Amino acid sequence: MSKVSCYIIAYNEANKIRPAIESVIEWTDEVILCDSHSTDDTARIAEEIGARVIQIDFDGFGKLRNEAIASCQHEWIFSLDSDERCTPEARDEILSIVRTNDPDGPVAYFIPRKNYLLGRWVKHSGWNPDYRQPQLFRQGRLSYTLEEVHEGFICNGPIEHLTQSIWQFPFENLEQMLHKAQRYSTLGAQKLLRNNKKGGMGPALIHGLSMFLKIYLFKSGWRDGRAGFAIAIGGFIGAFYKYAKLAELQNDWTEPTMPKVGKPNS
Repeated sequence: MSKVSCYIIAYNEANKIRPAIESVIEWTDEVILCDSHSTDDTARIAEEIGARVIQIDFDGFGKLRNEAIASCQHEWIFSLDSDERCTPEARDEILSIVRTNDPDGPVAYFIPRKNYLLGRWVKHSGWNPDYRQPQLFRQGRLSYTLEEVHEGFICNGPIEHLTQSIWQFPFENLEQMLHKAQRYSTLGAQKLLRNNKKGGMGPALIHGLSMFLKIYLFKSGWRDGRAGFAIAIGGFIGAFYKYAKLAELQNDWTEPTMPKVGKPNS
């Protein structure tokens, strides 16, 4: 039977990393924590459970994931984030694919995620089913593009979808949600700058409102109650500040130089 490597990327995830690793440590053939020099106990906890820890400088998520893949030793790779948990049902489906190991079958699989936020499972808001890049794939058949955030992927072969979900706990609290929006908007502004987009408060407001309406109305976020409203507001904040920060990068908003203040004339 083919073997499975699982890699997990993390930075300062001491509160989340243990259950993430414990959901895969017993059935995968290696677990690799790809840490970007955490300043908390993330690396220590991972080693204590049995994961192999490697340190990777953060220079955008695309580059980080490519280096994580390069650290994996086995034919199949399962990508798990620190806020995700592999369920027994998803484990069994993954292992059935690996055991079959059909050389003419799909080389990569999207995996649905169930999100839990503010005390409830999110069923709408564009988060159900929720997919990111393919999370199960053959070694050498998938790589990531080099965007700072929301990186794309390049896959050499057919892609399918698993039917069984993993769980995701994206935010412990609203403060963490706002922190992620701030971090991702900074990375997103750098991506827009490289693509010669135009920033400004007008575009920031338009994109922010568009994102809010998309999540809350068109994707039925209102049906998720407080969680859906928080997701829509988070989308507004992220989109607004992405274009506002782009304007900051494109303009000289540094403080003017103060004239020298000497003694008053007598």
